[in-house]
Amino acid sequence: MTVPVYLDYNATTPIAPEVVAAMRPFFEEHFGNPSSSHSYGRRAREAVAAARGQVAGLVGAEPEEICFTGGATEANNLAIQGAVRARLDRRHLVTSAIEHPSVLAPIRALEAQGWEVTIVPVDPYGQVSVAAVARAVRKDTVLVSIMHANNETGTLQPVRDIAAVAHACGALMHTDAAQSAGKVPLDVRALSVDFLTLAGHKFYAPKGVGALYRAAAAPPLVPILFGGGQEAGMRPGTENVPAIVALGQAAQLAARGLGTFPARWVFLRDHLHRLLDDQIPGLCLNGHPTERLPNTLNLSFPNVDAAALLAAVASDVAASVGSACHEGASGASATLNAMGLAPKRIAGAIRFSVGLRLDKSQIDDAARALILAWPRLARS
Repeated sequence: MTVPVYLDYNATTPIAPEVVAAMRPFFEEHFGNPSSSHSYGRRAREAVAAARGQVAGLVGAEPEEICFTGGATEANNLAIQGAVRARLDRRHLVTSAIEHPSVLAPIRALEAQGWEVTIVPVDPYGQVSVAAVARAVRKDTVLVSIMHANNETGTLQPVRDIAAVAHACGALMHTDAAQSAGKVPLDVRALSVDFLTLAGHKFYAPKGVGALYRAAAAPPLVPILFGGGQEAGMRPGTENVPAIVALGQAAQLAARGLGTFPARWVFLRDHLHRLLDDQIPGLCLNGHPTERLPNTLNLSFPNVDAAALLAAVASDVAASVGSACHEGASGASATLNAMGLAPKRIAGAIRFSVGLRLDKSQIDDAARALILAWPRLARS
């Protein structure tokens, strides 16, 4: 049976072997509850503390600024709802038209409860304008939430400059960096953000674990879950020690790999683009040509439905029509629509994302399958 070439690393990554090895003992002999006072609990507690330091190291934070969560969705909800409810004297939020649903949904929920929301647009490359944010913020703005890198196009956002605008009016700054971690350097001090979200399964850790960075100088968050006092009271519940250990190990591997992996991904990404562009007239790149993640390639195939093209090559290529979080949903990509792309161009858009375990021969195989399938489906 043919195994498709996996080109959907932005949807999820395989768990790295080193990560599996690190977490295995905490399913077996080191099974203690970190809140227990005996040796079993102490071993688990020490492992959680070590992982907190590893995650902090990936983003340039202090360990006590890291809160473990059940994933990026929970981290985004905690940052947005927790920050807003901590400053009830301010009733306005700013975000962008291309945010992940786990950012837009809690913001829309707050809007339904009486907060005012401004959605800033993006340019044709999918970038948020700093000037647009400056026009949107007000004296009563409590939070600005702009993603660090778009999950569909890979376009990077000017987060540091947007944070300066937010802070100038007394607002807090949150960025969803789920797609960025392990692909580009992240430094919370350089970005000047108050909150930053991470998702473990985007950088070779398991699904179901993530983290929220909260700057020590930021106001305490109002928790959205209630129970015990774990995670400094911000995220109650007995810690998922194996997953947290895995997140820490993955963060350490990601930090070490930043010197070599991104260049390799750029090579594979651009090689795929060249092969397809040479054989498919009218192929279009969606997103910024340079200011984007090193592993992400969003292309519109002319005169074809993207879902039909992927179905035709399903035994050879695994990629996505838009974001995996939107797969199966009706309607066009919100990101590409916000960029002002024509409906036909949006209909033919496929996101390819490369990562570890890929080599040039696999890229060649994937490109060959797509090049052979496209003429059979293309409408004149």
